Amino acid sequence: MKLLKVALNSFLDSLRDLLPIILVIGFFQLAVLQQPIPNFDEILLGVLFVAIGLTLFVQGLNMGLFPIGETMAYAFASKGSLTWLLLFAFALGFGTTVAEPALIAVASEAATVAALGNMIENSEASKVSYAFGLRITVAISVGFAIVIGVFRIIKGWPIQYLIIGGYIGVVIMTIFAPKEIIGIAYDSGGVTTSTITVPLVTALGVGLASSIKGRNPMIDGFGLIAFASLTPMIFVMAYGMVV
Repeated sequence: MKLLKVALNSFLDSLRDLLPIILVIGFFQLAVLQQPIPNFDEILLGVLFVAIGLTLFVQGLNMGLFPIGETMAYAFASKGSLTWLLLFAFALGFGTTVAEPALIAVASEAATVAALGNMIENSEASKVSYAFGLRITVAISVGFAIVIGVFRIIKGWPIQYLIIGGYIGVVIMTIFAPKEIIGIAYDSGGVTTSTITVPLVTALGVGLASSIKGRNPMIDGFGLIAFASLTPMIFVMAYGMVV
């Protein structure tokens, strides 16, 4: 009974989160366009599925990903091995990013557009190779970013200086990178912060900051996602210059 109540409350929370989107679409469709909503039954069913999926996703984060990320951060901090902690940070950033559905979709679309624009050979093998190279580049950049972020937490460095320096690097790279790759590079910074990467990386940062004496989880625990959004822009522009 208690489990059912928790599930129902979570489902209602998901519907509440989706309500602004539903109201915006409904308002513009009915009041501005003044047209009936097409395939209303299918859309209603789709919204229901989205609400159920969102409910299960949030519960999965709370039950699985957040606890395991924090637990492993505590364990590595207790072990006292900086090398293993940094290797874990890189592997976590790389592994979660390379599996991101959003990155897979963007890399595939970028390969198709690159082939149509004669940037690469218009063949299936070339497109697959280009998309794979783009995904690996982004994944390596995120792994590198998480290593920097973890090292920052350990040393207690102010995050703003690292972020400012990173964006100065982005601006410099933008000047020299091929114009065809710049938009893809900027989008790559966004797609890395999605459903798989964010929960585990956030849990790692908070757990690590909580386990190190003198660190504040609110001040030091967050910020890893900012690095994960920043470094792909630099790495992908470098990838475009090389390819």
